[in-house]
Amino acid sequence: MRRALLCLTVCCLSVAADAGSTSLPEEDGVLLLKKDNFNRALRQYGQLLVHFFAPLSSDAQRLALAFRGAAEQLIGSEVKLGVVDVSKETELTNELNATTPPPLRLYLSGDRHNPVPCPVFQSSASIVTWLKRRAGPSADIITDLNQSDRFVASEELVVLGLFKDVEQGSVEVFYAASVDLPDLSFSVTRNQDIFRKYDITQDSVLLVRQSTPVQVLTVTSQTSKEGLLSFIAVHQLELVTEYNGQTASRILSSPVLNHAILFVNKTDEGFQTVYSAFHAAASPYRGKVVFVMVDVDEPRNGRMLEYFRVRESEAPMVRLVNLTSHVTYHLPSDTLDTPTVIAFCQSYLDGTAQPKMQSEVLPADWDQKPVIQLVGDNLERLAFNPDKTAFIMFYLPYSEESRSLFPLWEELAQHFLDREDVVIARIDASANDFNLSMRERYPTLRLFPALHAERVVAYTGRRNLKDLVRFLEKEMDRAKMDRAQVCHL
Repeated sequence: MRRALLCLTVCCLSVAADAGSTSLPEEDGVLLLKKDNFNRALRQYGQLLVHFFAPLSSDAQRLALAFRGAAEQLIGSEVKLGVVDVSKETELTNELNATTPPPLRLYLSGDRHNPVPCPVFQSSASIVTWLKRRAGPSADIITDLNQSDRFVASEELVVLGLFKDVEQGSVEVFYAASVDLPDLSFSVTRNQDIFRKYDITQDSVLLVRQSTPVQVLTVTSQTSKEGLLSFIAVHQLELVTEYNGQTASRILSSPVLNHAILFVNKTDEGFQTVYSAFHAAASPYRGKVVFVMVDVDEPRNGRMLEYFRVRESEAPMVRLVNLTSHVTYHLPSDTLDTPTVIAFCQSYLDGTAQPKMQSEVLPADWDQKPVIQLVGDNLERLAFNPDKTAFIMFYLPYSEESRSLFPLWEELAQHFLDREDVVIARIDASANDFNLSMRERYPTLRLFPALHAERVVAYTGRRNLKDLVRFLEKEMDRAKMDRAQVCHL
């Protein structure tokens, strides 16, 4: 008995000592997390929201401000916020598989292997709203018509759920979707006066812009959260959305990947005529093509002009781009009336439009470094060279995820530096067009084996030197066997 008490005392003292040693460094209420204290933070806080911060990324800088603003609002709550500098804590970042988005992850009950992914946050208010909606309730309940009128007039766009049962059943899809969209206001009602006002008889979700209903979705037992999210994402955009700092994320996060873009100077005398024609063409393509307007006279839109290689003097013009392939199509007409824009969009959807193939200028030293820098004009010539195996990274220069892969790609090039039959290369997917289908997000890795045939192999494995080398050598061996079989025949 005495020995048991002694052991218990020692254990208690040990736990107490451990608890006293778990003081974690903070800055402005945010934990500074590293490999040697991350597990302690998980043990200490049941809800730990972590920002994997990339210092060189402008998006990360914006999110960091929102994150610290949220920390101030969450003081005293059950949620603790922490930050990991991915440029310094590479080992920890790799262990947590946090080298790819989302940059914010919520760890619950000390589980480091199954964090809750977070949506894209626009502000500190979005972060706080998301956390509150997770805890519930995720939408306010409206009880009368006056309250409903105040809600729909409170913001430019709101989401109103009309359900006969606001506690269970179909409404659960509505509540789940509201958690994923913290930048929109959600309310729900079962009041029949509100049903009658909007001429609704079934469970429905109503999008209301400036007090005017814009779209209704009838909710059934077959409606999924993903389907509701897609409905909101498609219809929360106006028929023509002007590109700016407030709308960019909504445009890019739309499930509709085909974007028709009008580059126009809003100060020009003919602006209203061109805009009206473009706007009239948008309605038939709701859900198929997102219509976007870019003001070339706005200095902050310079990056968009650079991306599409559009000069201010060329406006007005219409480009169409698919966000998966990044292949761009140019409206082959100087006439920008409604029938012309409609015909252009239809030819694209029918697959008869011809892409505008663009290419950067080939650098003078493009093949003088271990990693070869390709452009659109020489991509296919090098990729489908029957005597060389080419492993190519398709990247976006403004993407932190892309830039973080550059050092590994240099290592891979050094590994095969003495092999004349192997080419390690990269190409800027934002500045060069190519006839290849890219279904995954960038950076994308493609291997082009040394064959007298145009074979392309997508790499989907782990991104480390050992696995990349193993994959490349395996595909080279396979290509040799295929070549031998062809020669034998």
